[in-house]
Amino acid sequence: MNEQAPGSAEQAMIIDCEKVTRTYNEGPGKLTIFSDISLRVAAGETVGIVGSSGAGKTTLLNLLGGLDRPSSGHIEICGKDIHRLSEAARARFRNRHLGFVYQFHHLLPEFSALENVMLPGTLGGMSVREASDRAATMLERVGLAGRLKHKPGELSGGERQRVAIARALVNEPDCVLMDEPTGNLDEQTGQGVRELIESLRDQIGIAFVLVTHDMTIARALNRVLRLEQGQLFQES
Repeated sequence: MNEQAPGSAEQAMIIDCEKVTRTYNEGPGKLTIFSDISLRVAAGETVGIVGSSGAGKTTLLNLLGGLDRPSSGHIEICGKDIHRLSEAARARFRNRHLGFVYQFHHLLPEFSALENVMLPGTLGGMSVREASDRAATMLERVGLAGRLKHKPGELSGGERQRVAIARALVNEPDCVLMDEPTGNLDEQTGQGVRELIESLRDQIGIAFVLVTHDMTIARALNRVLRLEQGQLFQES
């Protein structure tokens, strides 16, 4: 099923995923995770992907982020077929055009919040001064201006996830991919992260694709799609 983005033809397509299938070898046979999935996400659009555990949501997110390859079909990000790039070129492309947020923050424990958020910029060739300035600005935007020098072990769970979101946004990517961003948080902390994502969506205009079990955050997005039995459907 082809779940295209609504809106005018003038909207730039950030994600154009056409007839993508992912299978894995399993003994003498093959395990099909999903088949002929199509998905288009426009600039500034927010899309939630829901479904039961094991449906393939994280696999789809990894394909969209160039962390895994489809068995067939093609995926274009900002007009480029990312799976035709070399591994090094794909890594550079991801760093420039995509941000990632996971259920677990994956912050470097020996680095401060500021240093963690600086990493995408410095890895992309940005000067230390510019990376530091950008990181400080983004941490202020997510409400952590007073926590720049704190290491992850000195931050709460919600604060660590806010640092991870700031890190995903610091290079001003075209799209941020999120895998259960509130899944490891208590209800109150998760609500704070939900409100932050909604605020950033409205302020910055970056496209977001969220894999989530949290229907509160999913329903606040432009579209909600359900991945079940190897197919992608519009959630009613």
